[in-house]
Amino acid sequence: MIHRTLAAAQAVTIAVSLAPALVTAQSNPSIPRTAWGSPDLQGVWNNSTLTPFQRPAELGDQEFLTEEEASGIEQRAANRNRDLAGRSALRTVAEPNGSVDRGVDGAPGSYNNFWMERGSTVVSTKRTSVIVDPPNGRLPALTPETEAWLNSTEANRLADVRGGRLPTDTYEQLDLGDRCIWYRGIPSFPTAYNNNYQIFQNQDFVAIVQEHIHDVRFIPIDGRPHITTSIRQYAGDSRGRWEGDTLVVETTHFNDHAFIRNFNSNLSQSLHVTERFTRIDEDTIDYEFTVTDPNTWLRPWSGSLPLTQSDGPMFEYACHEGNYGLTNMLAGSRMQERP
Repeated sequence: MIHRTLAAAQAVTIAVSLAPALVTAQSNPSIPRTAWGSPDLQGVWNNSTLTPFQRPAELGDQEFLTEEEASGIEQRAANRNRDLAGRSALRTVAEPNGSVDRGVDGAPGSYNNFWMERGSTVVSTKRTSVIVDPPNGRLPALTPETEAWLNSTEANRLADVRGGRLPTDTYEQLDLGDRCIWYRGIPSFPTAYNNNYQIFQNQDFVAIVQEHIHDVRFIPIDGRPHITTSIRQYAGDSRGRWEGDTLVVETTHFNDHAFIRNFNSNLSQSLHVTERFTRIDEDTIDYEFTVTDPNTWLRPWSGSLPLTQSDGPMFEYACHEGNYGLTNMLAGSRMQERP
């Protein structure tokens, strides 16, 4: 027994002594590093892109764009932005007798194109979608329970309330973005604007500040366990670890308000997200993710969305300080209910 124990101890010692050499062999010497040797992920990063979340059905099994196709998409976007920038000013007036049936919804309009940040290029890999698995580049099939919920009267009514087509009974019917509580979700995807993220790190933590509603996500990387399962959070509970030059982050413990794109009422507490952050050059972080929720989708799904370094500083998105929209939506609903 003593000889066996000594042999085991020697094996561990040899493995530990070899570990730095193995890590060094895997390391990319050209990427920026911190004073303690980890890949430096710090800075302001942007994930805006013209690449769609799901592959357009007409592309079938086409996984990548040709150079010509990518250039065409980018040129059409540039032309559209140029045309909108040169368009004459329009006077927009709310239609007091607006009707969805007549194609008039009563709204005076939204932000013009000046404020939008949809990106100017497709992803550098030229993939035809952010989703890379399933192989068709589209979300997997929903579970029967989720499908039933999305087609239910209750879900359709909630969608009409949030879309302004029905009066809002209570602020609780509005989504967390309207309420200035939580917007991006994990993983985070680009929207029409505010697609910046600022990353800070030390030897024990990585912190990610998202521009939209300025949430801060703290990710311990010091080996501590997840919090107790009785505690559930909007952003879940994240734990990170280094695998060579890649930061791998596992997030669990989401509450009932977990949010991924338009799936904001039916994700379950079984949601598990794995993310991989790899600094590949001076200007790029390769960001990959896998989403698993057996109560929502019949299989896990994965994607890739590079982050590109952006000029700072990042400005505060002061949502609560200026959230007059929530008050106005509720006031407008009460006006609608008047005889």
